[in-house]
Amino acid sequence: MLAATPIGNIADASPRLHEALSQADVVAAEDTRSLRDLARRLGISLRADVVSHHDHNEDTRAQMLVDRAITGDVVVVVSDAGMPTVADPGHPLVVKAAAAGVDVTALPGPSAVLMALAVSGLSTHAFVFEGFIPRKNGERGQALEALATEARTMVFFESPHRLASTLAHMAQIFGADRPAAVCRELTKRHEEVRRGSLAELSDWAGSGEVRGEMVVVVGGRPPEAVNVETAVAEVRARVQAGERTKDAARDVAQTVGLPVRDVYAAAIEDLHG
Repeated sequence: MLAATPIGNIADASPRLHEALSQADVVAAEDTRSLRDLARRLGISLRADVVSHHDHNEDTRAQMLVDRAITGDVVVVVSDAGMPTVADPGHPLVVKAAAAGVDVTALPGPSAVLMALAVSGLSTHAFVFEGFIPRKNGERGQALEALATEARTMVFFESPHRLASTLAHMAQIFGADRPAAVCRELTKRHEEVRRGSLAELSDWAGSGEVRGEMVVVVGGRPPEAVNVETAVAEVRARVQAGERTKDAARDVAQTVGLPVRDVYAAAIEDLHG
């Protein structure tokens, strides 16, 4: 079982998490000290075998956990905060467990990704989670360039000391006016959500020391305004490549959201007028 843990406020721990930790035979934790502290604050007396399960040992630890599950033990996997496998250890274990025919389930709970998305004020219709972007400027630039045309809302994790430079880099590549939000210390005492353009947020982050866990939400690239002339140019290129005018006009019109009749009539005039 993948069990979500509180991302800041201990009161967000669900009764199911309490039950799972109390009844588990094995608890695999990203940090065993954090787990024991969580159990203490929840008033849980752990009877399970507690083992470490983190980025540096999960490839080897995963097989042991799968073997325990195959023998009938209840294995619960937790990360320090939030849902295991989401920018946290757990994915290799899920792959091995599924391959071995072991049932894998998840205990839902707090999620910094979804919470930040919900309070950002940006579109939630479609989004993509990018996790931590590369630290080095060159690699970071390449990663952001690859997302320059992304139309979905984007969610990132970032550390406080890199926040200002990351926002400045985003403003340079995505555009200074691109709307965004910085969500800091979610569910904690000093929770804060800053909304504005990437340029405004970059200035804010660079004006002083910003502390805490950060989630950055950035609006997707807005759709470009498409007019009949632009659509006709696309139809002309496709006709010159051998496509029938009617077929090209219909496909282009449907793609850009213009009336087929208008695009077809304008294309005929352009090609034969």
